[in-house]
Amino acid sequence: MVTEVGDKPVKRLANPLLPDRFQQPDLFICDIFDAAPKSDMAGMEHPVFSISKKPDHQTRRYENGENYIEISPSAKGMATVFDRDILIFCISQLIAALNDGRDVSKTVSFKVSDYIVATGKPAGGSAYNRAEEALERLRGTTIKTNIHTGAERQWNVFGLVESAKTVRRDVDGVLQEVQVTLSDWVFNAIQAKEVLTISRDYFRLKKPLERRMYEIARKHCGKSAEWRIGLEKLRLKCGSQSSPKEFKRLVSNIIADAEQHDHFPDYDPSLDGNIVVFRSKGTVPVPVIEVYEGKLDPEAYHDARTAAPGWDVRMIEQEWRAWCGKEEIEPKHPSRHFIKFCQSWFEKRGKP
Repeated sequence: MVTEVGDKPVKRLANPLLPDRFQQPDLFICDIFDAAPKSDMAGMEHPVFSISKKPDHQTRRYENGENYIEISPSAKGMATVFDRDILIFCISQLIAALNDGRDVSKTVSFKVSDYIVATGKPAGGSAYNRAEEALERLRGTTIKTNIHTGAERQWNVFGLVESAKTVRRDVDGVLQEVQVTLSDWVFNAIQAKEVLTISRDYFRLKKPLERRMYEIARKHCGKSAEWRIGLEKLRLKCGSQSSPKEFKRLVSNIIADAEQHDHFPDYDPSLDGNIVVFRSKGTVPVPVIEVYEGKLDPEAYHDARTAAPGWDVRMIEQEWRAWCGKEEIEPKHPSRHFIKFCQSWFEKRGKP
C-alpha cells in the first residue's frame, strides 16, 4: 500500500508482528499464562540456534577468548530460533515451579496444545506437526562447548534436549502430549536461575533475525537506558551467514519497521554508522525489592537446623526472606520452601 506525504509517495509497511491470537486465554489453560516467559542466558548470549528460514546443515564454531561453542546439525537440520520456543516454554514452567518451592525434574511432560497457546502459535493441525519437527531438530542438534551453566562445566558433546518421547497421539496420529528430557546444560541454568524474563511479544516477531536481536538486547541492555554494539560483532553474535553488507541491509530493514510500527519489544533499535544502538523503552519491569514476610511453622526451624547443620538458621532465614523479595517469590508453602533453601545453602557452602 502506498500513501502520499506532501509530494512524496511513502510505502506503508505491513504489520511486522504476528497477530495476537490469544488475547483472552481459555480458563482451562490460564495457569500456563501465569508462568512468565523465561529464557536461559547462555542461549541468549551465544548463537546456538539457526536464524535461517531454510534447513540449515552447516556445522559452526564460535570463539570468544578462551570460550568456544560448536553447533552441529542433524540430517533434519539445525534447531532454529522458532524451535527454541519449546525450550522457553519448558524453562518457564520449571522456573515457576521452583519459585513456588516445588521439586523439579529435567524431564517435562506437557500437552502440545498448551505449548501452542502459551507461545501464540496459530491453532490447527500444522502447528502440531511443526512442534514435532521442532523436537526432532532440538534432539538432533548437538553442542560442544567449554561454556558452563550453573556450577557445571560441559566438555562433552550433548544435545539441546536429551530425548523427546510421545505420550499420546490422536486417532489421526497427530502428536497431543509429549515428554521432553532437557540437557544438563539447560537444566543447570534453570537450577542456578540463570534465566531472564522476556516479553510475550517475542513470540509474535516474524523474522528470525528480529528474535535474535531482541535476545541479545535483553541479555546485554537489560534495564539500562542504552546499549551499543558494532554491526560485525552483532553479526557474529546472531550467527548470521550473510555478508557484512547484506547483514547491514537486513538490520536496517528491521530498524525501519521498528520506527514505523514501534513493534520491537522493550527496546528502540537504531543505527549510528556501523553501530547498532538499543534504547530501553522502560518496559522491562524493575521489581520493588521487599523482604518476604510469610509466616513459618515453629517446627520449620528444627527441620532447618537438620538441613543446614552448624549454621545459624535465623541468619539463613534473613537471607531467604531477602532472596524471596528480590525474586518476587511468594511461596505457597513457606516452611517447605525455607527448608529447601537451607538444604541448598548447605550443599553449596558445607559446614561453617
